[in-house]
Amino acid sequence: MECPMVRSFPLRRGRRLAPGWWWSATTSHLVGYGSAAMRDAVMMLDQDPQVTGMVSRPVELVWEEGGRTVTHAPDLAVALVDGSIHLVDCPGSSGPSARLASRARVAGLCAQDVGWEYRFADAADPVALANGRWLSVYRHPRCSAGIPAARLREAFASPIALFEGALRLGDPIATLPAVYHGLWHGLLSMAWDHVLSEETPVVAVPARRRREGARR
Repeated sequence: MECPMVRSFPLRRGRRLAPGWWWSATTSHLVGYGSAAMRDAVMMLDQDPQVTGMVSRPVELVWEEGGRTVTHAPDLAVALVDGSIHLVDCPGSSGPSARLASRARVAGLCAQDVGWEYRFADAADPVALANGRWLSVYRHPRCSAGIPAARLREAFASPIALFEGALRLGDPIATLPAVYHGLWHGLLSMAWDHVLSEETPVVAVPARRRREGARR
């Protein structure tokens, strides 16, 4: 899923976060974001095994309303394993503004006309979001430390504390990045709504089940 942005994200004074780029582990491409809320939404979508593709602002919708031309470029287009395409806007925890809510109504109708879906990004649980921020640091393939998926599954064949499983694999300084990498990519499973720590119970995800929800 590749498509250039039809409209860049503006740089606004007074905001703590400037527009930037997220390297996606799902696509190995950069995905642009224009706000902290959008960056967090991109991050959580990137670790979702149901997501197979993601691009920012790939389309711009144009229509006439009340005698004037209205335009709207949804923040993201997301492809899922079931073949569906979702247009996604990321309004943040405060919810959509009246302006965005008005545009969302039309965007939903346009998406429906071409067999797509339109929605707002899901509000992530604060703990899951914090876990995601930590694990995302280890999303790149280099963080696997050369440890095969089979070894990860063997070490975490039954639920075990994260650090103890890392010890089974070798020196934790070398193996913890691989464990975090496995958690990000769905090779290993944990309770995302609990704060990640060395005592967090972790268990391997069966290879077949992971393939059924794989990104690629």
